[in-house]
Parts: sequence; C-alpha cells; structure tokens
Amino acid sequence: MAGKLTTHVLDTARGTGAAGLRVTVRRPGGSPLAIGVLDQHGRAMLLADIPEAGLYEIVFDAAGYHRRVGVALSDPPFLDQITVAFGVADPGAHYHVPLLLSPYSYSTYRGT
Repeated sequence: MAGKLTTHVLDTARGTGAAGLRVTVRRPGGSPLAIGVLDQHGRAMLLADIPEAGLYEIVFDAAGYHRRVGVALSDPPFLDQITVAFGVADPGAHYHVPLLLSPYSYSTYRGT
C-alpha cells in the first residue's frame, strides 16, 4: 500500500483553516515534488504516493497567506516561508503534518 502525505493548517489568530495558503513539498535541496493550495478548510493532500523513505520538507508560504487575508506585516515579515523538515521511515504509512499558524508563531507535530 502506498503512503500519503497530508497537511492541515489552522490560522490561530483568526480561528479558521488557512484557506488558500500555498505549500511546496520537496526533498532537501531538490526540485518541488508537489505544489498546492490549501482548500476552504485549510487542508490538502500533498502526495498520494510517497516515493521513498528519506528526508522531506514542506514549505508553507506564511507571509503570502497573511498578506492575502489582510494582516499588516513588517518588511521583512517576521515569518515568511516556513520550512518543516521531517523524515519518512515508512513510505507506505500516512504522514500528516499539521501547522498551527499566526503572524508571529507556528507549531507543528505528526498528526493522524
């Protein structure tokens, strides 16, 4: 069975899913494996089939999202591109990488 990679981003300052936030999946130093935009609930299927075990990164365009929803940001913004680096030990498993996001902080974990 092929594993999958998903995400869910919650905008904790607004109390909603981060709809429209752009994300990129890549191997460290590599070309994008997937580029997507979160749905109206702040969710996305990023990879329906994880190619192999190893290190991966999800890059969240936090500043672009915050600007789009009308948050006044400094120049440069405190958080611009957030890169979450993680390891895939079993490419047949489901890896869910949620992000709790505000203009000045974020938190992540391995979800289910």
